[in-house]
Amino acid sequence: MLAFLVELAVYAALRDRLPGRMASHFGPDGAADGYVGRGAFLAVGGGLFVGLGAVGAFVALKSGYRAYRRGVVGLLAGCWATAVFLGWPMTASLVANRDLADGASARFPLWQLAVAVGVAAVAAGIGALLGLALARRTALPDVHGGGAARDTDAARLGLGDAEQAGWVRRTGSPWLFGLGVAMAGAGVGLAWVQREWVAPLSLIAAGLLVAAFARPCVAVDRRGLTVSPSVVSWPRVRLPLDRMERADSEYVNAVADYGGWGYRVWPGRSGIILRSGEALVVRRTSGRVFAVTVEDSATAAALLNTLVERRTAER
Repeated sequence: MLAFLVELAVYAALRDRLPGRMASHFGPDGAADGYVGRGAFLAVGGGLFVGLGAVGAFVALKSGYRAYRRGVVGLLAGCWATAVFLGWPMTASLVANRDLADGASARFPLWQLAVAVGVAAVAAGIGALLGLALARRTALPDVHGGGAARDTDAARLGLGDAEQAGWVRRTGSPWLFGLGVAMAGAGVGLAWVQREWVAPLSLIAAGLLVAAFARPCVAVDRRGLTVSPSVVSWPRVRLPLDRMERADSEYVNAVADYGGWGYRVWPGRSGIILRSGEALVVRRTSGRVFAVTVEDSATAAALLNTLVERRTAER
């Protein structure tokens, strides 16, 4: 919201010096190639920052981030960096349009994007410092303390030597599907406002990918673990049995343990995280950990351990 207030203040200061047709998009050479009216420019910026604020508020309320030092730091750093990275070029575009008869004469050099990245990095640092200060003031722990303890001996599912078994469960997140649809819709809206599709195409593609993975299918069988979208068979994640050491059912916190939702990659671990809660956690022979949030994960883990043990005995 602070970034939008800055943009609003700059708009108010320059309003009488802005052309009726403003340049809103620029090509690689810095020349304007997309235009909107002054009111539409402000409406797009307001909608963008209000949407980001709503997402941030949702994360704050739903993720349980307040229980973790790392969660608070990551949330504030990410919010500050995102707001500044988007707010800088939008505010710089206002400055680029000032005192022009028409937006076609506006120029936006690419070095402005480099500045946006640098300023966003500084903003992330400020957000992280504020998060650390808040965590220390409220004495938050460094890690989550409510997770279920992992058994010393992994559970097994009783199968005869000649028996085969499989386990399939669909899991998902309605709000993540809604977010994907909203992202794709925002890309279409942006394309309509700017009258071009090149820049919004990445937003549309990202939204469709998020929506496709919002309700994946998780399967365990003699091939190992497979996680794939429900509507199509690709992209998918497959972990073969010979690359697994063991599997467990554990509690994970989306923000504190994996930094958010979706396909997450962190040092030493990765996963498809759609919510905080019960998850199937696979420890690989490489030492890395893969997790997927899914119901009835204890049964899936027990079957995987049985299949891994059988595969090892067959060698």
